[in-house]
Amino acid sequence: MTRVVLLNGLPGVGKSTLARRWAAEHPGTLVCDIDLLRTWVGGWRTSFVEVGAAVRPAAQGLIAGYLAAGDVVLPQLIADPGELDAFAEVARGAGASFQHVVLRDPSARTGRAAGERFRRRSGDDPWHDEVRRLVAEAGGDALLGDYVRRLSALVEDRPGTLVVDSVEGDEGTTYAALVAALA
Repeated sequence: MTRVVLLNGLPGVGKSTLARRWAAEHPGTLVCDIDLLRTWVGGWRTSFVEVGAAVRPAAQGLIAGYLAAGDVVLPQLIADPGELDAFAEVARGAGASFQHVVLRDPSARTGRAAGERFRRRSGDDPWHDEVRRLVAEAGGDALLGDYVRRLSALVEDRPGTLVVDSVEGDEGTTYAALVAALA
């Protein structure tokens, strides 16, 4: 049976990095990165949020279509229970399983601590600068603190959710914990 693995978590916690590594070590796995899909839409920088809302159904269609060939890993912050359920239903509708993994930085239990890691994040993904701007405009650390609370509530409300500690600067340990959790 194929599966969808949702790597959920705050911005900068390593979702995309771990998704790429997972796919590299599990040939045939599709990385369905919604943030990357956004960049395929003209004008995405000026309407990042709107484009994200538009590409999510496209991502669901891509996932549903690909599951006949292999697994899918989905690196995406999803804090809304209804949206989480929609992705789970796509997997089940295609005859696949759905595994929700929340990546958490054990030292970032507050918005401020999460914000510090987020601001240190590096990388050349084209959407990083836009996400930094949007987070700052939407409240910065207060917004990230709200996401910490919302993700914690999802973990509490969904007993099948796996939680993996994402250790900043130690991709190897974090990846090993992810592999162990999904085994």
